Amino acid sequence: MASWEVVTGNIVQCEVDAIVNAANSSLLGGGGVDGAIHRAAGPDLVHECRLLAGCKTGQAKITKGYRLPARHIIHTVGPVWRGGSNGEPELLASCYASSLELARKHGLRSVAFPAISTGIYGYPMLEAAEVAALTVAEQLSATPDDFEQVLFVCFDARATAIYAQAVNSRLGSL
Repeated sequence: MASWEVVTGNIVQCEVDAIVNAANSSLLGGGGVDGAIHRAAGPDLVHECRLLAGCKTGQAKITKGYRLPARHIIHTVGPVWRGGSNGEPELLASCYASSLELARKHGLRSVAFPAISTGIYGYPMLEAAEVAALTVAEQLSATPDDFEQVLFVCFDARATAIYAQAVNSRLGSL
């Protein structure tokens, strides 16, 4: 069974097989986590992302990590929050499930996630944390030996506390 951990930090510094990028649909960089990952990985990342021809909301695509400590970047496009009744929870869950499925397919054993959609996309932190924890718990219980480590890397103490509470509530159900 994979270990789960919620930490405060900068995802671009994580030494894991793959970090997950909360990307926009172009995959060509943006603000927040996306911009930080693109800056840290270097210009070769944009070149590879151009070849991927974008990504739809709830799906995921993989690239090399380039200058990052992580060997790979899994890019996923989270939903923009529009009140919660426009499929946002299902799309956000799909981001986590698709990312883990892609990691599994490529034999990646350690993955670090940011708080997908909680920045400029406006997804409420508490609701996003619940979706993330539930989805990852379901994925890990279905294939308990596929991963060694899953990290949730939060930018500040508030997000870390919210994600830690959501993750800890799900750990007991595994």
